[in-house]
Amino acid sequence: MKVCFVVQRYGLEVNGGAEAYTREVAEHLAKLPGYEVSCLTTCAVDYTTWKNEYEPGVSDLNGVKVERIANTRERDPASFNKLSEKVLGAAASRTPLSREKEEDWMEKQGPCCPDLPKRLEQIRGEYDVFIFVCYLYYTTYFGLPVVSDKAIFIPTAHEETPIHLGIFEKMFTLPAAFYYNTVEEKELTNKLFADSLNKPDNGGKGGVGVELPSGIDGEAFKQKYKLDDFMLYVGRIDENKCCPELFRYFTEYKKRHPNSGLKLVLMGKPVIEIPKRDDIVSLGFVSEEDKFSGLAACKFLVLPSKFESLSIVVLEAMKMNRPVLVSADCPVLKGHALRSNAGLYYSGFLEFEGCVDYLLVHPEEADKMGANGVVYVDNDYSWDKICEGYDRLIREVISKES
Repeated sequence: MKVCFVVQRYGLEVNGGAEAYTREVAEHLAKLPGYEVSCLTTCAVDYTTWKNEYEPGVSDLNGVKVERIANTRERDPASFNKLSEKVLGAAASRTPLSREKEEDWMEKQGPCCPDLPKRLEQIRGEYDVFIFVCYLYYTTYFGLPVVSDKAIFIPTAHEETPIHLGIFEKMFTLPAAFYYNTVEEKELTNKLFADSLNKPDNGGKGGVGVELPSGIDGEAFKQKYKLDDFMLYVGRIDENKCCPELFRYFTEYKKRHPNSGLKLVLMGKPVIEIPKRDDIVSLGFVSEEDKFSGLAACKFLVLPSKFESLSIVVLEAMKMNRPVLVSADCPVLKGHALRSNAGLYYSGFLEFEGCVDYLLVHPEEADKMGANGVVYVDNDYSWDKICEGYDRLIREVISKES
């Protein structure tokens, strides 16, 4: 069973949800008997520049053969932002633009890697299935049509402006099958792209398995970083993750609760400026051991993002027996909270304030939410079940080819 993942970035140094997701799935499929797993990707580490940082060529990473192809140019922020304002403004108002204009936006967004589709043409006969991750980028848009009859598409779709661009209507008709990370992602994709209803899929029961590393120590984490009571955010610290809103809400909460010792701790690469406050602590990019120890030590995980297709860190927090506080404006996150009964969701500051207060002054209920989260993850997000689902869909696609 020869499987090739296609994704915009891939590597231990890559900090991104879809990319980390791809690596974990690829490495676990590579362990299945009879599977040979590869990944075709670019040389980029940073999604804001697409600068070539890895060497092009073939290497092995944890049992997966990785072939990296150099991008022909980096993103020009000024040019891209100017074009993006026009293109996404039209998408938001549902005003069609020419295909040429939208494809120009796709190329300028990057990663601009014209040799990747050419390489797919060369190797299409060497693989049984190609798995494309994330609808949004050049690698999927220009790569998927080359091997569409062998393609499983993981769109990582969520309600956001770019998904309404006209160029994606054709792309979503092409794959042989779809793999959805959540029920909400399947519902959205089926609503926006009717042809997806006619393709095999996994029913929306997908995602990743959650495993805990060794060395988790919440108390040692608190001592290391001189912390006591804190809520934890994990992920890219940028506008698209709604971090500015989180900073505003937390600041207002502390203003209205001046005696509270609660802190907001951030883990992840900052793309935007972080307020300079004693009660907002940015740790930057941390090890897996520190991440899970921080989850063990926190009062709860907070995730303000309105644009998620799965959220691995929410599942990790649940596995760590901690409640979660998420945005009600994100159907996927709200769905996790409702199905698991392991967290709360908010819309607007007053609900945020009420949820924070509840989690802080009702420790028994918070602990019950944490226990519910453990059950939720163990039932639906074990690697055995995830790999079984992939294996079924891969075999279905191969049987249709033959």
